[in-house]
Amino acid sequence: MNQFISRASDVLLAGGVITCPTEGVFGLSCMPDNSAAVLRLLEIKQRDAAKGLILIAASKQQLREWIGVSPDHIPDPRTEQVITWIVPAAEGISELVRGDHAGIAVRITINPTARALCEAVGSPLISTSANTAGEASITDSDVLRRKFVGSVDYILPGECGPAHGPSEIIDLASGKRLR
Repeated sequence: MNQFISRASDVLLAGGVITCPTEGVFGLSCMPDNSAAVLRLLEIKQRDAAKGLILIAASKQQLREWIGVSPDHIPDPRTEQVITWIVPAAEGISELVRGDHAGIAVRITINPTARALCEAVGSPLISTSANTAGEASITDSDVLRRKFVGSVDYILPGECGPAHGPSEIIDLASGKRLR
């Protein structure tokens, strides 16, 4: 494991909030089972908790305890179309993660840095675009540093890709495109 992934995983496991490259934009991330970290992330982003957050994972199996369906129901990720799926949430999932919804937003990440980080912490991660609510998503690392240095505990270096912009969001049960 490289030193940057190791440092980021240590920060996350200690309850910190970091920025991390994802498929299309930089994200704000924390451990989804740490309520204090999730609340801090929402405060940094100035996001209404009722909206819910996305979980990214290195594999379908990492989502097992978070979702109310078999992980096998989640389609395999494809490099040509990055999709976040809305699936039923497992019983007892915090409203801080799912918001005011019965479902939960999940994505198997294909970004190598984000994937390595999920593997290093052995868990899915909260991943929401690294911006203040209502502002444009950030894809430039210099802009990211200027915006978040001092606000987050660690800025994980890396490149966004292979997508260009935020993922699509699709309800798995209905097939309805939400974003």
